[in-house]
Amino acid sequence: MTDFQDQRHHLLEIIKQQGVTAEEVLVALSKIDRREFVSRTFASRAYEDMALPIMAGQTISQPTIVGLMTQALKIDAVNRVLEVGTGSGFQTMVLSYLCRHVYSVERFQALANRAKQLVVDTHKRQNVSIVHADGSLGLPNAAPFDRILVTAASEDVPPTLLEQLKIGGIMVLPLGRENRDQFLMRVTKTTDKDHLYEDLGEVRFVPLLEGVRDD
Repeated sequence: MTDFQDQRHHLLEIIKQQGVTAEEVLVALSKIDRREFVSRTFASRAYEDMALPIMAGQTISQPTIVGLMTQALKIDAVNRVLEVGTGSGFQTMVLSYLCRHVYSVERFQALANRAKQLVVDTHKRQNVSIVHADGSLGLPNAAPFDRILVTAASEDVPPTLLEQLKIGGIMVLPLGRENRDQFLMRVTKTTDKDHLYEDLGEVRFVPLLEGVRDD
């Protein structure tokens, strides 16, 4: 086993210890080399369980958090999933191994282009659509969705995204202000007006911002 393989195996063991027990999520994570999704500057730290900087002042999430958020979605193979905040594309890749189709929205053009190159062009994930658009608006033309994953924090559950979630669907997102307490929440849409909220613990994410950037 090479040094990189040792490091990847060790990272998976850490993820398990932190509560990611769903076998299908662990298998999906094991198929992806995180080094491909970080900059060369941080390649030596790709297998550490920590968030790392990427382009446009954003971050690639801590692997444990990726696992926990994915597990919380309770994805079925027939699900259509909306991801708000493509970022590096790492989370998008994980989702692509678990569901029917992933629609991922990214506000930064450079990040959207890079993620598409890696996920769709290089890894040939045919069930992924990456769109450069305002993620806070969701993707109404493709709605409704069975699952929605938001990888940036807002103070409240965005009503526009909630409208695009099917009855019985699940949304997982961080809630809270930047540099304040944030909590990972699972929202199950039981009816058009009633929703079940579950607190999954403290997290730290960049804020969910409106608009698009062409850089």
